[in-house]
Amino acid sequence: MTVKTIHTLTQEAIVLLKQLIATPSFSSEEEQTALLIKAWFDGNNIPFKRENNNLWAYNKYFDESKPTLLLNSHHDTVKPNQGYTLNPFEPIEKDGKLFGLGSNDAGGCLVSLLATFTYFYEAENLPYNLVIVASAEEESSGKNGLNSVLKHLPELDCAIVGEPTEMQLAIAEKGLLVLDVVVEGTPGHAAHPNDNVSIYNAIEIIEWFRDYRFEKVSEVLGPMKMTVTGINAGKQHNVVPAECQLMVDVRVNDCYSNIEVLEIIKREIGSRAKVTPRSLHLNSSSIAKEHPLVQAGISLGRTTYGSPTLSDQSVLSCQSLKLGPGYSPRSHSADEFIYINEIEQGVGLYIKILSKFLQEDTAIIEEQAIQPE
Repeated sequence: MTVKTIHTLTQEAIVLLKQLIATPSFSSEEEQTALLIKAWFDGNNIPFKRENNNLWAYNKYFDESKPTLLLNSHHDTVKPNQGYTLNPFEPIEKDGKLFGLGSNDAGGCLVSLLATFTYFYEAENLPYNLVIVASAEEESSGKNGLNSVLKHLPELDCAIVGEPTEMQLAIAEKGLLVLDVVVEGTPGHAAHPNDNVSIYNAIEIIEWFRDYRFEKVSEVLGPMKMTVTGINAGKQHNVVPAECQLMVDVRVNDCYSNIEVLEIIKREIGSRAKVTPRSLHLNSSSIAKEHPLVQAGISLGRTTYGSPTLSDQSVLSCQSLKLGPGYSPRSHSADEFIYINEIEQGVGLYIKILSKFLQEDTAIIEEQAIQPE
C-alpha cells in the first residue's frame, strides 16, 4: 500500500464529509452513512468490523501487549430545525464554509479522525495501539451506539472523542442526570379546604433544586448545576390533582458519579417527593492535565477548558479528551456549517498531537507519506 500524503488524505476527507452531508443519518437511521464509512476503509485497504451502524478498525500492527488509544466520533445527526433556509442535505461550499446538516456536529471531526487514523495505520512499533470507532446513536444516547461496541474492544487506556472544540483541549465534560420527581398531595374538589395540595407542596421542592449547593466544586467544570425544566399537574379546574410531576436536568461535574448525586438528592429530599432517574450511564468524564496526550496538545499552543455539553465520552471509563475542528455553538443550529480550513487544520493538528504523544518523528513520517502515489 502506498502511503498517502496529509494533503491527499485531507482532501479525501472533505469529499467524504460532503457525501455524509448528502446522506440523511438521523440517530438509529445511519445505515447509508455506515456504507460511506465502509467505502473509506475499503478504499484504503483497512480491515474493519461492523455491528449495527457502528464501524471500527485497528492499526495494522496491533499488539495485545501494548496499551490502546481510542479515536471516536459519530456519524448520526439530529433532525434539522425549522430555521433552515438551505437544503440541510445539500453540501454547499461558499466563502470558505461547507454548509449542511452534521457538517459541524460531528462530520468534520469524524472525517478528520478517519484521515488521521489512516495516516498512522501502517506505522510500525508504535507504543500504543490505535482503534477508531465511527459510532451511531450519539445524538439520542441510544443503546446501539459506542456503548454497545465497548465490549468488543480491548481495554482502553485513553481516548480522543471528536466533537467541535475549535481544536482546543476539553479535558473535562459534565455528565447528565435527568430526574422525574413526583410530589404527592391529597386529591379533592377545589371548592373544599385542603392543606395538602400537591402543586403547593411542589414549590418547596422546586426551591430546593434551585437553592441546593453541592459541596465539591470542580477545578475545570465548576459547580454542579440543577434546573427544573418541566412541571405537569392537573387536568380540570375544579379538581385538586393527587400529584405534581417535575422534570429536572442535572449537570454533573467530575467530582461526583451520577449514582452519588442521586443518593445525595434522595437523602436531602427524603419522603417529600419520589425521585426517579431516567438513566445513570451519562457520567462526567475527564483527563488529567498532566496526561501526555494533553501535554502534547499544550506544547502545540492548544488551551484547556471544561465542556458543559455531553458526548460519547459519557460512556467511557478511561481518561478521555474531547477535541475536534468546528465550533460547538454551531451544532444543531439552522444552516449549520464548518469552515474548510478548520478541517485542514484539524487533520494537521490531530497528526501533530498524536505524533508527539506517540513519540514519532513527524518529519520521518511525512517523508514516508510523500512517496509517489
